[in-house]
Amino acid sequence: MLEVEDVHTYYGASHVLQGISLTIASGEVLTILGRNGMGKTTLIRSIIGFTSPRRGTVRFKGDDITRWPPFRAIDRGMALVPQGRRIFPSLTVRENLDVARTGRRGRWTRERVYELFPRLRERDRNAGNKLSGGEQQMLAIGRALMTNPELILMDEPTEGLAPLLVRQVGAVIGELKREGLSILLVEQNLALALSVADRVHVISRGRVVHSSGPGELMANEEVKSRYLGVA
Repeated sequence: MLEVEDVHTYYGASHVLQGISLTIASGEVLTILGRNGMGKTTLIRSIIGFTSPRRGTVRFKGDDITRWPPFRAIDRGMALVPQGRRIFPSLTVRENLDVARTGRRGRWTRERVYELFPRLRERDRNAGNKLSGGEQQMLAIGRALMTNPELILMDEPTEGLAPLLVRQVGAVIGELKREGLSILLVEQNLALALSVADRVHVISRGRVVHSSGPGELMANEEVKSRYLGVA
């Protein structure tokens, strides 16, 4: 589904990603962990096309999309749940969902999003800036689903959420996984990240420093302490 090979991404003279490589199979959840400022969001931006790599290759469903603009990646079947939600504050819930609809056929409609997030149905006519943080996160995920993607990039989807909502987001990710979606999940909540992941990469200073299954990482106290700050 996705292949990232030896990607180097810069911001000006700052060498942020220093040879990242990873793959995601169809229906797989790959979780990216790491401290703040280690390159996780830059990886997302490099994949979808906001910040193109200077070196390396990004392939999606066999196509080299390294320098594609984001709209082409989305048309091909990729979607983004960005850090900070980034919903349209002046549009209603319904309008936020409808504006994301593309010509791609699939099972995701506004009605299906409302089945997944009943609270959004209740808030259908409310503007985005009138929603709580949890409701905005539901809307950001629902908006991504409206494009009927095959791969979703999720950047810190539980950031700033109360524990109950964190569990709800985790349940939604699990449901999407069962439906066969591929997911690249950047997440700080270790328990949630490991509960949904098939594989885990830990990033430090723009490099992958550890790769394993979730159970192996949970048992590796040295990696958790050194790279994640978890005692």
